[in-house]
Amino acid sequence: MASFKRRIIQVTSTIIGNGYFEGFAKGTIYRGKLKSVCFPGLNCYSCPGAYTSCPIGSLQSVAAGLKYQISLYVIGFLMLIGTIWGRLICGWICPFGFFQELLYKIPSKKLKMPKTLNTLKYFFLVVFVLLLPALSTNEVGIGLPLFCKYICPAGTLEAGIPLTIKNVALRGAIGIMYYWKLMLLAITIVFSILISRPFCRAVCPLGAIYSLFNSVSFYRMNVDGTKCTKCNICNKICPVDIKIYENANSPECVRCGKCVDKCPTKAIKSGYINEKKGRLNHEKILDVGCGADNCN
Repeated sequence: MASFKRRIIQVTSTIIGNGYFEGFAKGTIYRGKLKSVCFPGLNCYSCPGAYTSCPIGSLQSVAAGLKYQISLYVIGFLMLIGTIWGRLICGWICPFGFFQELLYKIPSKKLKMPKTLNTLKYFFLVVFVLLLPALSTNEVGIGLPLFCKYICPAGTLEAGIPLTIKNVALRGAIGIMYYWKLMLLAITIVFSILISRPFCRAVCPLGAIYSLFNSVSFYRMNVDGTKCTKCNICNKICPVDIKIYENANSPECVRCGKCVDKCPTKAIKSGYINEKKGRLNHEKILDVGCGADNCN
């Protein structure tokens, strides 16, 4: 049931975030007031259907300094979303995460991604989203969106391809960069068929930001140590290959809830868990008979 609910939310989020159908029909982008609002997931600003902005694109544009008012909004927005939900956004809201999940359902030999690659997304965040845009600014001091321009396959899928199909002027301006981005998108698609969520795990700077909040966000994962048998079913069905009983709020967890549904002993819970009420039963047992005189 939770899996069906999540799928409905993913579809709804994708449609709402890209519901400007006139843009797809005319090969243009929406330029109304909603463009000043960030979408919580990775969703390209230049997608013909996008009503809102991509937080990563916005973050790059203000990386040059805090003197621009929008910078405080973008940073505050990301901190608020991360504090409330952590990477739940990746598992439930992000259109490009949803796209990768659909690709992984294509029948093929499946591969495991080396866990060492998980740290790469922090490199892309620091270097291509923060450092280089801060050093490479335009004439008015706004950071250049280098991650969007040179790397992001979501932008190619959501904006580059649809716009060039409908816009004759843009087709005439196609150059080597367009083909470079097409190649990166093709590589992402191939790996997404073979590996679960490879872009989310190894490249996405937005996932890197939200991962920093997983251990402190209001939305939590919780494992009851008295029920968990460490059968490893959670690891086998986890899309990001983690053992939740080892680290319930791992930075890699996208909080999709698959482990909650499949746990045979119902040891895994998720939600807005109060720390005092959510203490594991074995911790409470240890408290029995533990008074001030004999316990430190």
